[in-house]
Amino acid sequence: MVSFLSPLAVWLALGTAMVALSACALLTPLPKQKDVAERLAAFPTAGLPLDGAVTVHWSEQQIPFIEAESDGDAAFALGLVHAHLRLGQMATMRMIARGRVSEMIGPLGVDIDHGLRTLDFGRAAPEIERGMDAATRLWVQRFVDGINHYQDTAATLPHDFDVLNLEPEPWTVEDVFAMGRLAGTDVNWLVWMDLLPLRARAGWDELWARLVEGGAVSVAGSDGGGDTARMQRWLGGLSKSGSNSLAVAGHRTDTGGALMANDPHLGILVPNVWLIAGIKSPSYHAVGLMAPGLPIFAIGRNPHIAWGGTNMRAASSDLYDVSDVPVSEIDERRESIGVRWWFDSDVTVRESEWGPIVTDVPLLADFDLPPLALRWTGHDASDEIGAMLAVSRARTFDEFRAAFDGFAVPGQNMLYADADGNIGRVLAVRLPSRNGPPADIALDTAGHDASWSAMRTAADLPFSYNPEAGYLVSANDRPPATSIPVGFFFSRDDRVNRMHALIEAETTVGVETLKAVQQDVYMASSVALRDLFIAKLDALGMAAAADAKGKNAIERLRDWDGEYRADSRGAVTFEQFRHGFTTRFYTQLYGEDDGQAFASVDRRTALLGEEIATADEKTLRAALATGLEAAVDGLESFADWGEMHRLSLAHPLSYVPLIGSRYEFVEAGVGGSSATLMKTAHDPTAERHTVNYGSNARHISDMTDPDENYFALLGGQDGWFNSTTILDQWELWRRGDYVRVPLTLDEVRASFPHVLSLKN
Repeated sequence: MVSFLSPLAVWLALGTAMVALSACALLTPLPKQKDVAERLAAFPTAGLPLDGAVTVHWSEQQIPFIEAESDGDAAFALGLVHAHLRLGQMATMRMIARGRVSEMIGPLGVDIDHGLRTLDFGRAAPEIERGMDAATRLWVQRFVDGINHYQDTAATLPHDFDVLNLEPEPWTVEDVFAMGRLAGTDVNWLVWMDLLPLRARAGWDELWARLVEGGAVSVAGSDGGGDTARMQRWLGGLSKSGSNSLAVAGHRTDTGGALMANDPHLGILVPNVWLIAGIKSPSYHAVGLMAPGLPIFAIGRNPHIAWGGTNMRAASSDLYDVSDVPVSEIDERRESIGVRWWFDSDVTVRESEWGPIVTDVPLLADFDLPPLALRWTGHDASDEIGAMLAVSRARTFDEFRAAFDGFAVPGQNMLYADADGNIGRVLAVRLPSRNGPPADIALDTAGHDASWSAMRTAADLPFSYNPEAGYLVSANDRPPATSIPVGFFFSRDDRVNRMHALIEAETTVGVETLKAVQQDVYMASSVALRDLFIAKLDALGMAAAADAKGKNAIERLRDWDGEYRADSRGAVTFEQFRHGFTTRFYTQLYGEDDGQAFASVDRRTALLGEEIATADEKTLRAALATGLEAAVDGLESFADWGEMHRLSLAHPLSYVPLIGSRYEFVEAGVGGSSATLMKTAHDPTAERHTVNYGSNARHISDMTDPDENYFALLGGQDGWFNSTTILDQWELWRRGDYVRVPLTLDEVRASFPHVLSLKN
């Protein structure tokens, strides 16, 4: 699932202000190495506000399974567990959700805080809290109580507190909701950031219409540095703009039972943005992936059903041009921003009937835009936590579908599998009742209709149950036709088509099939583009006229199998050729500035093929020549794709000069690319580069056996620096192996060697 928390906001903040930290903070020593037993010695076990017995079983990977006699005690223990594993990460994310980055990093965070205060991720939190039912209120409050108890009684707080000037402030229920909204960032905002610079150019109306009709626009594709590029990377990680989910019905599997597989695509950093946990209480019995600081299983299973999903890229926001709105109808509020090592700063946030005026944010100043207001469903109350708790309790598809009536942001394609072999899909979202696609990226307030007063939910949208094919796949692709448009910009079909092909190729599907799917690195769109390049080189006589090195590069392109394996040389040549071609091609068509902006939108869309088909020979020859030159120059640059395509596991503090290297833990070549099933997304480049985000966790469950659940984190469970379980799953992830996490208490007791009994 891709709807929940990612610490990539820390990346943005620390990367922007990496020169700001004081010497005393920089020199804070890292903790000494601790193994699981030593880490668990710090876990509180006595003097706890519990109503009954609670036992926490821990695996060697420091995966917890909570056994409690009451739901309230289970939630309290869950709060203890989250704080034990990830308190530093959670405290940092809370500061970002509240727009308090400057209190951690100093004056260079003020503009970031201005933007965060404008977006106001906690805006709906009070209303959400007031609307909770009693059971959800108890669960969230007791979870918060557990976090606070751990924080208040910890002998030593995490290293992050010292370095980032974090104070152990009491946690509140509203904090949890604000963090959830931060994680619910709308992926369409990234699309807008790519497109807004193009809005003033000639032919914008035609371009916008083509993009909306085509429905496939890349996101987080900015090159280089700068505040805008960093914001795009941040929002890309937060909104989880790519993931895979796959459900297979019992009649298609080798066990006769349904299978569920999920691999969310999020920011890649340490600590991981997920933790693995299990729980057994009167109302809950589940294992799965949780986001630190959120008391729900985003991906997982109970004895009856399994669930997961992908971001549906729902149209949950609109931009409105408020240029003509009278000043008297614009409200202003002053926000005081605390600044580390400096004077506090006051900023003004403007609000309109259509939402906050986001173009006041300094990070958007480069765009030279009219005042634009943001209307977002995330600014209204909804109940994602209650929805996911209901999913965790569900036994049937009807209960699963009904659970999402209160779910709004970000919209999810939620897949389902159950112990009886059934599968299904639900569109979990709350959307305005639009009549069709927007006429422009920024709408006229005069044309604002009643669509936002007539919201649609999962109950109003189509669902799927036991399709004839016997399986369901989701990869951020365009959903089935609906009575209202659910979105306009979706992922290309590479991943969803590849999953179809791999499943259709199997007579019966097993767990090993799903493991292979999660590690697949073939990209059909790259093969199609390669074939187009080769065809044009041949047709224009450029292949025949090439010198020896040029012919070598062209042959390597011809021979490439479309697999982005770490040992592939063809992948290197293709990416170098494509980057050179695209940069020259769009610069010729639209000029230096617009060409770069247009290329950042179009590189990975079908529009590139359309533009090539209509380009004149002179333009095409020049672009092909530049592509071939780039490929030739790179023949000896990299031995293979893994040497060019690098994965780094590092804490955001690694961006701090002088001492950043001690927060860098892994740097290695990996396979995959931006639209492969094993997603390792990167900016388009002909140079050595680092993965931005991708497949950072994996899950597979066989519904014939409650104990056959497999997980892997890119990194590990712990967030405590120098813990033996902060990176212990990295090699496991790299090899394609998994940790088995049982659901039944007998198997948990037999296989989890560390046991803590919690008492009053």
